[in-house]
Amino acid sequence: MFSWIEHLWRLGRVAGTLASYDALLPKEYVDRLPPFWRLFRATVAFPSELLEGVQEAPARLWFWLRGKRMPPRRRRPVGKRLAEAFERLGPAYVKLGQFLATRPDMIGVAAAQDLGRLKDRLPPFSREQALDTLNAELGGTESLFGSISEAMAAASIAQVHQAIKPRRGVMAVKILRPRIEKKLHKEMAALRFGAQVLELFSPSSRRLEPLAFIDTVSGAMERELDLRLEAGAAAEFKEVAEAEGLFHVPSIDWSLSAKRVLTIDWIEGVPLTDNDALDAAGADRPALAIAVTRGFLAAALDHGFFHADMHEGNLIYGKDGKLWVVDFGIMGRMGEKERRYLAEILYGFLRRDYRRVAEVHAEAGYVPERFTVEEFGQALRAIGEPIFGKPADGISMSKLLLQLFDVTHLFGMHLRPELVLLQKTMVQVEGVARNLDPKHDMWSAARPVVERWVRRELGPQGMTRRGLGEAMDALQVVRHLPQTVKALQSAADAIRAGPPPAARMAFQWRAFWIGLGVGVLAMLVLASVGAQRIVLQSPIAGAN
Repeated sequence: MFSWIEHLWRLGRVAGTLASYDALLPKEYVDRLPPFWRLFRATVAFPSELLEGVQEAPARLWFWLRGKRMPPRRRRPVGKRLAEAFERLGPAYVKLGQFLATRPDMIGVAAAQDLGRLKDRLPPFSREQALDTLNAELGGTESLFGSISEAMAAASIAQVHQAIKPRRGVMAVKILRPRIEKKLHKEMAALRFGAQVLELFSPSSRRLEPLAFIDTVSGAMERELDLRLEAGAAAEFKEVAEAEGLFHVPSIDWSLSAKRVLTIDWIEGVPLTDNDALDAAGADRPALAIAVTRGFLAAALDHGFFHADMHEGNLIYGKDGKLWVVDFGIMGRMGEKERRYLAEILYGFLRRDYRRVAEVHAEAGYVPERFTVEEFGQALRAIGEPIFGKPADGISMSKLLLQLFDVTHLFGMHLRPELVLLQKTMVQVEGVARNLDPKHDMWSAARPVVERWVRRELGPQGMTRRGLGEAMDALQVVRHLPQTVKALQSAADAIRAGPPPAARMAFQWRAFWIGLGVGVLAMLVLASVGAQRIVLQSPIAGAN
């Protein structure tokens, strides 16, 4: 009943921590704030800024007496200040910061890139607590494992131990932190409350969809708290990886996995965080960079299922020379619409066809109707043209996409929650690839995957398949027409019997929607019949 009091207390703690890092309504964002919040910031910030001025006064006097000007005080970028504050606030805010890195329209491109480097590392909990969890979830430890090490790696949600299983060998055992579910639930509930208040009292914030953003973060974190879901994701992604042959995924031991415990094959190798060790192991770093880029795009475009936490620590160059992926707590899915959106955007930029990219946005319903395709195409040209003619190491695909989503502010476009994980991972993937090979050309690496998708989905075969799918949908509608006509007859009989005004209005709306449905049905049938006639005339069918 009084949960809002606890929410306010938690949000107050968050505000105090952010303020201590000058990350609560920072100076860099003053111009974006409404008048009330500018006044609020000036009122809150005045005492601390006055104290800073008093502290600097002796230094300024010393430089003045020497006849020199005091050098300007170096100020850390707002993104780095936010990252430090989130790390201090704990697991929920580390995840929030990682997702906030996908929102350059809210915090700017530079701050988004700084937050993209936010590290998910915390001190480990004790081995005794880990054993308690294993006993509670699996019913024992000694009979299941020969030995269990101290924590080998610790993050905000869980930590990993090395274990020996008789007749199986070395395994990795991932264990959730004690009471982490309760802690995260309280923190996310407070953030959701804050987002609701913000949307209620700040209409201008609704374009940024803060509540939808918090729900997206919360949903991803809830899935991380059930390691059975991670085991299922690992098994599914293993099938995707085997189909492409670029990534490799360790096998799950289902008999030793539960809600709070996940047991998986231990991969011996070098994480992609250590370039010197990779060189010593004989790794071809440029080839690894290409594999990371193509592996991510192939999974996203061809299968609609991708690893959404692809930082260097989750990628291992194995002793067998293979590129292994671990930690499947955050996975992303893309529907057919989103996959077509991503592929056509990348393909359009590769061909410098900005009008087509603008048309894709319009067709997807992302651009408000009050703006024309030509206007949006002009903005896209301003983003894309500066990158052409530069050397490969001067072209950033993730920066281009961040700027693309930053332009949404000018065109009143709303957040697309289904694209948040995609944006986040794209930034991570390019960062990993460039760390492996500073001259990595992500556009050249991506081109074969994108063009393969375009030829398959937008060429004759893809158009035929979609035409057949639309025909099947139309047949399903036809099958339900008798029930619809019967309902229409019943409604007409009720009208003749003298219906009240409310029923008459309901009938009129029903008749409208039925008529609209019949019209759409006719269009689908005509489109499916004519698909074979137009398929060979597609200009994209012959794209190289």
